[in-house]
Amino acid sequence: MTDTHSTESKVHFIGGEKGGVGKSMVARLTAQFLIDHHLPFVGFDTDRSHGALLRFYADFASPVLIDRYEALDHIIEAAVEQTGCRVLVDLAAQTHQPLVQWMEDSGVLDMAEQSGFSLHYWHVMDSGRDSVDLLGRLLDRFGDRIHHVLVLNQLRGSDFSQLEKSGELERAIALGAKVITLKKLHDSAVQKIDMNNSSFWAAKNAGSSETGLGLMERQRVKMWLNHAYSELEKADI
Repeated sequence: MTDTHSTESKVHFIGGEKGGVGKSMVARLTAQFLIDHHLPFVGFDTDRSHGALLRFYADFASPVLIDRYEALDHIIEAAVEQTGCRVLVDLAAQTHQPLVQWMEDSGVLDMAEQSGFSLHYWHVMDSGRDSVDLLGRLLDRFGDRIHHVLVLNQLRGSDFSQLEKSGELERAIALGAKVITLKKLHDSAVQKIDMNNSSFWAAKNAGSSETGLGLMERQRVKMWLNHAYSELEKADI
């Protein structure tokens, strides 16, 4: 279960590097989880043009430019200054390398050990080989110096046999990784939620005139959220 009384701040990087694997969906879902569980958090969005946190949770998020160290510094400053806070960072595709460069040049990993905050990297994956290869490089880079969360997103299929055969799943678990599964949400529900700029709270509670969702579609969203929240509980948020 999530520890609501912890004084340790936690920085959650929602990444995966590959485009189209559902990083922003996971970031939005995590934001809604934190809101629903009354857990204080600060959000940062690295997508300059289509930032999901800025679009759906504007009251909680700020933009951050991935290629400016002074902007990225705000992520760590928020974690240090607000004890017990969750810092949620939605990483756009192709932002891993500049993020790692900033972390290395700034000594972020050493600072985390000394300053009482922890770093959590969420590797959002589809069932393709690219996601497996990217996971391998992530584990090579960080080892057990950060907390890994593997998100098996069934957005594009539920067959993760390539991951299981690769040995990377076992290696990640040996390094202490948490593994969660995100079920596929029906396409029409996702489209209506996005078209109406609805939060997940609105999607399960508001009427069809506000969200475009019918009675049974809202029921399916509720079922999906219930399962997703039970999975997020495993991630040490």
